[in-house]
Amino acid sequence: MFPTAAQASKCYLVCYALTRMYQPIFLVRIDERTGNLFILAGDDIEILIDPDGELIYDDAT
Repeated sequence: MFPTAAQASKCYLVCYALTRMYQPIFLVRIDERTGNLFILAGDDIEILIDPDGELIYDDAT
């Protein structure tokens, strides 16, 4: 499964911002069940990007 153009563009911008803040990026993966792109970075940064390129925030944390 490949990311959509919107996901790829947003992923680039997010990864750029993370590395500008000297945060390591450990994992970039697509959830095949939902189609969301998942980024694991830094000590506890988890980012989801939906197929439309929108960031999904987890309000539980």
